[in-house]
Amino acid sequence: MFILNVYSEVHFKKNPNFQMWYSMEEIIHWADVIAEKALRSGSKHIIATGITPSGHIHIGNMREVVTADAVYRALLEKGADVKQIYIADNFDPLRKVYPFLPESYAEHVGKPLSEVPCPCGKCKNYAEHFLLPFLESLNRLGIYPEVYRADELYRQGLYTEAIKTALIKRDEIVKILHEVSGKTPGPEWSPFNPVCKACGKITTTQVTGFDVEAESVDYSCSCGSSGTVPMEGGGKLTWRVDWPARWGLLGITAEPFGKDHASKGGSYDTGKRISKELYGYELLQPIEYEWIMLGRKGAMSSSTGVVVSISDMLKVVPPEVLRYLIMRTKPEKHIRFDPSLPLLTLVDEYEHLRSNPNLSGFEEKVLSLSKIGEAFRTDIPFKHMITICQAAGGDFDRILDIVKRAGYRTEPEEGIRNLVDNVENWLEMFAPEDAKFEVKTELSPEIKATLSEMQKAFLLALAGTLEQKGECDAEDYHNLIYSARDPGSEMYEKISKYLPGPVPQEIKPKELFKAIYMVLLGQPSGPKAGWFLSSLEKDFLIKQFRSAVD
Repeated sequence: MFILNVYSEVHFKKNPNFQMWYSMEEIIHWADVIAEKALRSGSKHIIATGITPSGHIHIGNMREVVTADAVYRALLEKGADVKQIYIADNFDPLRKVYPFLPESYAEHVGKPLSEVPCPCGKCKNYAEHFLLPFLESLNRLGIYPEVYRADELYRQGLYTEAIKTALIKRDEIVKILHEVSGKTPGPEWSPFNPVCKACGKITTTQVTGFDVEAESVDYSCSCGSSGTVPMEGGGKLTWRVDWPARWGLLGITAEPFGKDHASKGGSYDTGKRISKELYGYELLQPIEYEWIMLGRKGAMSSSTGVVVSISDMLKVVPPEVLRYLIMRTKPEKHIRFDPSLPLLTLVDEYEHLRSNPNLSGFEEKVLSLSKIGEAFRTDIPFKHMITICQAAGGDFDRILDIVKRAGYRTEPEEGIRNLVDNVENWLEMFAPEDAKFEVKTELSPEIKATLSEMQKAFLLALAGTLEQKGECDAEDYHNLIYSARDPGSEMYEKISKYLPGPVPQEIKPKELFKAIYMVLLGQPSGPKAGWFLSSLEKDFLIKQFRSAVD
C-alpha cells in the first residue's frame, strides 16, 4: 500500500515506470492510514493537541492542530466514537523576555504564564492574550476542540494522584530518564515544581519534602523564602512527567507532536515508559510531524520571532488554503512556507484542485479535508484579483465592473468581498514591492522620452485596433500583442503605417509589453498583460496609448 502526497501521485501517473504499481496499489491519504491503525485498538478515541501560549501561535503550531483534525475527521468518517481536545499549557513558566516584550517583563520570568500580566492589558493574563486569537483562528479553520487550560486542570485536582505517584517513585523516573536520554538528574531534582508563594515563580523552587496524606509539598526558593503548597494547584509536574501523566488522566489515545519531542531520547521516548511503568497507560497512536519552515529563515519559533501568526494568514488567504497546506503533505515531511510570492502558487494549486471535475480518489480526499462547511466562494483566481484590485484602485464598485467585464460571476458578492479583503491584506502585509502597481492617469514627458519609434507605432496601432473592436477579454489582448510580430496581421500592417522607416526584421514582444507597462504604470514590467489590460476600460487604454505619442 502506497501513502503518497498529491505531488507523488501526479508523478506516478506521468511516469511509465510506475504505471503497473499505480494500477495495482491503492492510494490512501495519510489521515486514513493513521485512523485505520488507531481503529485496530478500538473504536473510541480522544485526540489531543497542546501548545504553550508563550507568544504568537503561528503557522508552525497550526500543523499540530490541523493534523489532529484530519485524523479526527477520518475517524468520524469511519464511524468511530471520537473527541478532539486542546490543552493550553498555560501553567508553563515564562522562559525569558522575548523580543516582542518590553524589558519590564524581566520581573515575571519564571512565573506561570497564567500569572503573568497581559501585554495589552485587555486579557485576563499573558497566556490568554495569545490563546484567545488562536482559538478564534481554530474556529475559522473549522476546528472546534474541547479546550482545557493546564492551570485549571491542576487546580481542579486532576493531577493530584499523578503528582503523588511521581513524588513517591521519583527514583524510578530518574532511572528511566537516565536509561532513555543518557542524562541523570541531580540529587536535588524533583518531578514536581512548586510555585513560590513569595515571588510567584515556578522555576526557582526546590522540593524539600512532601506529605501524601495531606497532599502537600514543602519547598525552598532561591528568593530566600520557603513554605508549603498544596498538590492541588500549588505547582506542576515537570514536562517529561506532565505529558505522559495527562495521557492516562484524560484518556488520550492519539496525539501529534513535533520532531523535537520525537528525537531519540526525547520527551516521547521517556514519556511512553513513564506512562506505562508509573501510570499503567499507553498512548496508542503517536503522530510525529516535521516543522514548517518560514522561507529561508528556518523553523518558526515564537521565542526567536521567526513567525507568521495564523490570525495574520487568515487575513490573507481563505482558511481552506491553510488547511490544504497541511493536508497535501505527510506529517513526517517538512513544509517550506513563504507568505510572499510563493504563497500565490499554493493558492493556485488549491484553486486548480477545487475547480477540477476529474479528481482522483486521493485528490478528492485532500480537497475534502481542506474544506470548511459551506463557505462563500467566488470563481475569480487570487492572482487575477491582485491585478483587478490594483487596477480599480481598491474601489469595490469598479472591482465589480471589472469582474463582470472579465466574465466572472458577481454573486455571491460576499465571496468577492472576502477575496478582495484577502488580496488587499496580502498586498499590504506580504507582497514584494515589484508585485504592487498603481495605474497612471497622466503621462510625464520623461516616460514618453523612453519610448522608441517602434514602441510608439505599436501603441498607436493598438489604440486604432481597439477603437474598431468591441470589448476584449484577456485572451484577446494577449493575441493582439503577439500578432504585432506577424507580417500580414492587422497589427503588423498598422505598425508599418505609423513607423517613419521600415519595420524591423524582428519585432520583440518584450519591447511591446514594456511600452504598455511604461505608459500605464510608469515602470518597465507589471502584472500578466492580458488580465491587466482587460481590467481597464477600453476608452481609457485608447486615450493613454494615443497620449504617449502626442
